[in-house]
Amino acid sequence: MARIEDYALIGDLHTAALVDRTGSIDWLCFPRFDSPACFAALLDSPDAGRWRIGPSGGAVASRRRYRGGSLVLETEWDTPDGTLRVTDFMPQRGNHPDVIRIVEGLEGEVRVSSELTLRFDYGSIVPWVRRRGDELEAVAGPDSVWFWTTAPVEGRGLSSVSDFVVTEGERIPFVLTWGRSHEKAPHRPDPFHALEDTLAFWHDWNRQETPEGHWEEAVTRSLVVLKAMTYAPTGGIVAAVTTSLPEELGGTRNWDYRYCWLRDATYTLQALLLSGHVDEAAAWREWLLRTVAGDPGDLQIMYALDGTRRLPEMELPWLKGYEGSSPVRTGNEAAGQLQLDVWGEVLDSLFLARQAGLEKGHDSWDLQKALMHHLEARWQQPDNGLWEMRGPRRHFTHSKVMAWVAADRMVRSVEEFGLPGPVQRWRRVRDEIRADVLAHGVSPTTGTFTQSYGSDNLDASLLLIPRVGFLPFDDPRVVATVEAVQRDLTEDGLVLRYRTQDSADGLAGSEGVFLACSFWLVDALHGIGRTAEARALFERLLSLRNDVGLLAEEYDPVTKRQLGNFPQAFSHFPLVVAAHHLTSGEGERSDDAEPHEAEPRGA
Repeated sequence: MARIEDYALIGDLHTAALVDRTGSIDWLCFPRFDSPACFAALLDSPDAGRWRIGPSGGAVASRRRYRGGSLVLETEWDTPDGTLRVTDFMPQRGNHPDVIRIVEGLEGEVRVSSELTLRFDYGSIVPWVRRRGDELEAVAGPDSVWFWTTAPVEGRGLSSVSDFVVTEGERIPFVLTWGRSHEKAPHRPDPFHALEDTLAFWHDWNRQETPEGHWEEAVTRSLVVLKAMTYAPTGGIVAAVTTSLPEELGGTRNWDYRYCWLRDATYTLQALLLSGHVDEAAAWREWLLRTVAGDPGDLQIMYALDGTRRLPEMELPWLKGYEGSSPVRTGNEAAGQLQLDVWGEVLDSLFLARQAGLEKGHDSWDLQKALMHHLEARWQQPDNGLWEMRGPRRHFTHSKVMAWVAADRMVRSVEEFGLPGPVQRWRRVRDEIRADVLAHGVSPTTGTFTQSYGSDNLDASLLLIPRVGFLPFDDPRVVATVEAVQRDLTEDGLVLRYRTQDSADGLAGSEGVFLACSFWLVDALHGIGRTAEARALFERLLSLRNDVGLLAEEYDPVTKRQLGNFPQAFSHFPLVVAAHHLTSGEGERSDDAEPHEAEPRGA
């Protein structure tokens, strides 16, 4: 089984696939990110479904890269008989999703094998395969997949296998297209025209210049990844394209991240606006407004790509899990938790959108007032916190700070934009929350902020206190907290979310360092004037990316491996913001993201 960091990403803004260094697609869900997988070898074995193309014998690639600033992956092997390249991509969605793979001989003659093992419903269903003219059709229940290539194909052991030789200058295409089984055969794209169209799409989208100097490549790649994780029909951005990749190898902290979290709202908008991707920022804002509409008391921490609320969690016992990390889960019952910080995240992001000119009128203001009215009655309650603790609810300091952010942004919306509302009442609520946090969220012995009231435990979310404007970076309590996190909440210089043994999070086992939190420390160190350390940490974090620039959720400093779902939006957003922060000072506050000038572009 490949390491998590051995995978590269391809996608079509509706779904995505992961390709390892042997040329095996081990994860793919049709037709959406959150649909059941037809390749699930990532969470079990090749028998759960995969599609490998490469030199016969299954060698690891000599090198691979994305073509320019695109999501077109090129993987190359040097063999004793010659050099082979496989180009993998998913063209922009027409009526059906396609995966296209082009085998190309660069030098000599190389014997190649393709082994297509389709298994629908997360590896549990073997489809019925039959030949339809020059194509194969695989059918199981509502799903059908059509497969075409100019190479010879034969059935072998419930797989479709091709063995052939490719010579220098020769190109052999493979096309896999999903459709609904009750509909007629989907249109087959021309693979070579589709390649040129896909490269043109990414070139056009990615032409916005970034100001990060020698960090430009890292920022550009992160933005391409985030674009690839956007569900084009709605503008929602998935937290990751996978489920159940473990936070601890062999452990049980395995969750489904193929949904949209409101905790990402402000970082999402800020990263996109700072980089000039205004269209995507506007689409995310529209997704947010549609999704949170309704009773403010029903606000959830996460939703499906289209705003669906019900995300029932279940286990898939027929899958062994990544490196034996079980259970494998789909759905996420944390959607039903109370996390008071999300009201603050939503109101902060909508304030940021208004600042950036994404909202010209008052169309979201009634919703914002309703959200604030509900929070006024609830902010004093304990909750599950930012990290979705499955233990007892507590008064988490970060949650209270984000309630303060909600009140602050509502007050400033009245003051700065002339919007109507009970500003005097909101000022009183803001002052009351601030006094409560300073009275109960600071340790009298250490002078640092604490994870929750009545506790001396640290939490990486405390690094966000100056970022949201609750206190300035030079406040002694902020400085002491940043220094305490750096000293006491790190492993090998990288930041943990919290100490699992101290926090009673209701879960067994431990986890790696959390990459987003480490980027937060970059921002915090720079904010308190320790910029040389911030830059060094930022460079260290960039070195943890895999060979094609991707980051998972976590990292294990002992085994030197990435952990958690992959790639992780919550790792790539703060990378972009931290680069802006270190380079230009932009993005120091969550309400600071003036969009760069950008030419209009297609979605």
